[in-house]
Amino acid sequence: MKRISVFSTVVVIILTLTSFTKSKHGWVSLFDGKTLNGWKVGNNAQTFSVQDGQIVVHGPTAHLFYMGDYKNHDFKNFELKADVMTYPGANSGIYFHTKYQESGFPDDGFEVQVNNSHSDWKRTGSLYDIVDIKEVYVKDMVWFTEYVKVVGKHVIIKINDKTVVDYTEPEGYTPPENHPGRKISDGTFALQGHDPKSEVHFKNIMVKVLPD
Repeated sequence: MKRISVFSTVVVIILTLTSFTKSKHGWVSLFDGKTLNGWKVGNNAQTFSVQDGQIVVHGPTAHLFYMGDYKNHDFKNFELKADVMTYPGANSGIYFHTKYQESGFPDDGFEVQVNNSHSDWKRTGSLYDIVDIKEVYVKDMVWFTEYVKVVGKHVIIKINDKTVVDYTEPEGYTPPENHPGRKISDGTFALQGHDPKSEVHFKNIMVKVLPD
């Protein structure tokens, strides 16, 4: 009986350690599907919860930052993908090359828009205030995949495998006055809680680190 117990314990430890390893295609999950371990939010933490394997975003303005151990939560060149579902009238976003802050909208990095029917006309897939798109490619209450790839100064955004943004930061680029930190660099990811009326769900949040 003791051998079985020890063996079982070893198996659990091995599975725990290997659960953070890369898949055969190099993807690593940033969300364990059960908790917000590895993620951090400042003010209005109640905006984020985990239900049925999903991160549910619903509440006052807040941002949930990945602060986990993988790559010391610092990413430069990468592919990121997440499954997303919006409720009617919802607004949210996925930030990259950003840094943790307690409150307000992140000063650093770029926002990839999540918005299919909010009053803001800048729709899902927009590289917010850099390359904005008006087209609505997906519907509320339907899961879709949002994908971001950054290599050097080149950013590609896809919605369900359709490229909606293909942007290269130009030489001598000056960020917008209202977003002085919106420039290619490095940093972590964040999910946006935009306002109390918005509800958005995220799952299968995966990253693949690419060579510098």
